[in-house]
Amino acid sequence: MLALCKVERGPNGLAVLERAPREPAEGEIQLKVHAAGVCGTDMSVYHDAGAFARRVKLPTTLGHEMSGTVVHVGPGVHSVKVGDLVSIDSHIPCWECRACRTGRAHVCPNTRYPGIDIDGAFAQYLTVPAAIAWVNPPGTSVVDAALLEPLGIAVHATLEGSGVSGQTVVVNGCGPIGLMNVAVARHFGARRVIVVEPNAARRATAERMGADVLIDPVAQPPAGVVQALTGGAGADVVFEYTGSAQGVHNCFAMVGALGDVRWCATPSAPMEFDFGAWRKGRPTIYNIHGRRFWDTWEVAAPLVYDKRIDLAPIASHQVPLAEGARAFELILSGDAVKPVILCD
Repeated sequence: MLALCKVERGPNGLAVLERAPREPAEGEIQLKVHAAGVCGTDMSVYHDAGAFARRVKLPTTLGHEMSGTVVHVGPGVHSVKVGDLVSIDSHIPCWECRACRTGRAHVCPNTRYPGIDIDGAFAQYLTVPAAIAWVNPPGTSVVDAALLEPLGIAVHATLEGSGVSGQTVVVNGCGPIGLMNVAVARHFGARRVIVVEPNAARRATAERMGADVLIDPVAQPPAGVVQALTGGAGADVVFEYTGSAQGVHNCFAMVGALGDVRWCATPSAPMEFDFGAWRKGRPTIYNIHGRRFWDTWEVAAPLVYDKRIDLAPIASHQVPLAEGARAFELILSGDAVKPVILCD
């Protein structure tokens, strides 16, 4: 089979290789992959930067946002069957630690990831534990099914803390999940959705996803705009997706007293943090990591099935697997929101 792999250390280091599919062991399933999205974690491995990149052993097939059809089930698998169209949660918990035993498997400290710790989804076939498979109804778009995993992060963030109903919210940074968060916050009743994003094309996409106010932080200080829009009260909720020091500074300048900061980004390096700003406004900081098993999926997936949210603006490009490295180039050039690699 063809597989897009990280084969060399340093920036890029990608190659499409011919590799043998792995037969499923007990509790595992083998999938024929249809579509797989490129995300920020894949980009960090591309750049060979950060903790995830250091965990990757070469060569490893990248990718974890995917949809595929079950073609083989291993012994002891009863939750899915051959022919099911599935998405996967990208976390492989241990199911034995305290977090897993208390319903918090999404923050299992022993989590492994496809595309990091095992071969991932940028391939014609993928073998994973059946326990992380989500079965989609017949007729689901394979591209939409591949985007359910990142959508789950936006849903998790939106429903955390005080929710968003009736509130003024800021989405600080509009990568693909930030853009999804715009639509999800709108669906769940946000009074006003403000976007802070320097990229003009992404601001335009945010408007398509339902944003009310678009702020270019290069052209105007976002905190001043948010304070003016809210009569000096600040936003009720700020979703932090930038992962940058300046973005985080803006985040705490925009949130109102006793508001919520939903921290969704993973900074690529340590940064200074002004605890004085946090102490002054006393916002509650929620650390958003992945999706809750399977609570978030039960909410997120029907939004797509029932056409409550349109993910078409997110999947900006489709690239065949044989040209998979081009998907990364589209992100680097700023031309893509989220490229989807077609693996059939």
